[in-house]
Amino acid sequence: MFPRRVLVAPSGFKESLSAPEVAEAIAVGVRRVIPGVHVLQVPIADGGEGTAATLAEATGGRVLPVEVTGPTGQPVASHIALLGGAAQGTAVVEMAAAAGLSLVPRDHRDPTLTTTYGVGELILAALDAGAQRILVGCGDSGTCDGGAGALQALGASITDANGSELPRGGAHLVHAARLDLSGVDARVLETPMTLACNPHNVLTGSRGVARVFGPQKGATPEQVDQLAEGLDRWAELLGQEAVSSATTSDFRTGLGTGASGGLGAGLAAIGATLESRFTALLDSGLAGIDLDELISGTDLVITAEGAIDFQTPRGKVPAEVAQRAARTGVPVLAIAGSLGEGAQDVHDVGIGAIASIIPVPMPLEDAKERGGELLSAATERSLRMMALGAAVEARMTQKRAAARN
Repeated sequence: MFPRRVLVAPSGFKESLSAPEVAEAIAVGVRRVIPGVHVLQVPIADGGEGTAATLAEATGGRVLPVEVTGPTGQPVASHIALLGGAAQGTAVVEMAAAAGLSLVPRDHRDPTLTTTYGVGELILAALDAGAQRILVGCGDSGTCDGGAGALQALGASITDANGSELPRGGAHLVHAARLDLSGVDARVLETPMTLACNPHNVLTGSRGVARVFGPQKGATPEQVDQLAEGLDRWAELLGQEAVSSATTSDFRTGLGTGASGGLGAGLAAIGATLESRFTALLDSGLAGIDLDELISGTDLVITAEGAIDFQTPRGKVPAEVAQRAARTGVPVLAIAGSLGEGAQDVHDVGIGAIASIIPVPMPLEDAKERGGELLSAATERSLRMMALGAAVEARMTQKRAAARN
């Protein structure tokens, strides 16, 4: 028996496909196998690439182009979203649109030098546009500066022992001697700001962002140590100078402090609230959907992300979707660009089966370029395997019935 209602709830594939493009490619594969099936596409904004546009579309808002300083210090075309409907007055700042890894050329990927300065500029642009509330989406970052760049853009001063302003980039945090927040734009302190982040990410320690994510952003082992030392010093300064409305007192290991290379800690020091991205983006109603209700009314959920591995159960979209589906017993299939170390652990959070879109070994760039085609084909293969299992079960049922007669 084929499912008659399928919910497709994926995140995007980093540097390849947006969440809506992933959902459409999966829907194509579903319809190849099950003609007439009802497919509901619900792309999940996770705070990373595409979050602003996804929320703007969901609420009838608009995307406002903004030019800011990119992660390597060069100007980049970026944007904010001004939401509509019940979310009127809320601006969405997508940190990846100003400091994302995709904005860093592969031969320049060095998180000791990249900056979140442009994120601060986006926040100022949101305030200039009249935002009454700001939602900052964290994810897909190419930085590890603890949010120092963003604070500098907002008016903070960070100096070394000689009183010289600290250059941008996480490498310089080891020399930070003084943080002065008195120059931060007053509007920032008066406007509610929420960071939609992965609460599992913390700033320092063995699971701190430098050690966990630094290598993924291009850091050598020596640079990882340098960044970790700098962020430890930065956490000390944040704890000393945070404004009275700061929402955490633990800038080292507080939940979400390591979001986007430590942006969480930096903005928390000026009063921003750190919140689970799924609470902020789904349960808040900003996305305009009730995911739990949609899941309960379906026969099968298909989710997806660029890579399924040991990090997936730690706050990634497929795990969140599966945990919600488990409450009502809806089966979940997860499709990924690649399956990495620990991929099998996702079965423990409710994902029934996983599949990779790569049918044969191929260069990463080819896989990214053909992402939609490969995703549709992988979905088709997975559903045909499900159909075969259903046919075998039907055959066995038939034989047992015959034996009883």
